[in-house]
Amino acid sequence: MSSIIENVARVRERVAGALRRAGRDGHEIAMVAVTKTFDADVVRAVIDAGITDIGENRVQELVTKQDAVGRNACRWHLVGPLQRNKAGKIVDRVDLMHAIDSVRIAETLDRLVRERGARMRVLLEVNTSEETSKHGVAPAQAPAAADALMRLEGLDWTGLMTIGPLSGGEVEARACFRALARLAEQLRATTRRDLPVLSMGMSDDFEAAIEEGSTMIRVGRGITGKRA
Repeated sequence: MSSIIENVARVRERVAGALRRAGRDGHEIAMVAVTKTFDADVVRAVIDAGITDIGENRVQELVTKQDAVGRNACRWHLVGPLQRNKAGKIVDRVDLMHAIDSVRIAETLDRLVRERGARMRVLLEVNTSEETSKHGVAPAQAPAAADALMRLEGLDWTGLMTIGPLSGGEVEARACFRALARLAEQLRATTRRDLPVLSMGMSDDFEAAIEEGSTMIRVGRGITGKRA
């Protein structure tokens, strides 16, 4: 699909521009293409366009597309919230779980992963905008959640994730991204973990997120086009 190839090229240009503006030339930004609601053919087209990280919001959609496309065709990300009764379905299927939004779900996932002799990379989701409609721990709760994650031997806690505000403009978005970057610095100091992944920024705000320190962006319609 030529439009996907063109979209990927445009996003890469915008990423490069944001890195230059932030004085981060030479840094790499991981780009996760979120293919929510699109079929396996679109996933294949995105992979053919050079994207090696595919994100899904829902467990069943990830499972269905992965079975069609192949486990090893790319790195698979679950970027949406995970219900405890579906946690077992993603063990051995997900390369990075972005949305650990409570200690309880982390403990459930840890138990299931260890039962299968596996290990899973995870991010702690932080609700930096503190909007009641959003998932994630409050920033003030993040240190306690981090302590809990570090005790879970089946999980490799590798960073933080946030979603920009659902309303408001660039100023509000930047404030949320800046808050996550500051929180990451604090947690690196207290936990002595590298925490290299800051997953923040989507189609509408990834340039601002990069300028505020993002290392991983989650782009949906910017790559796939608008959903039907």
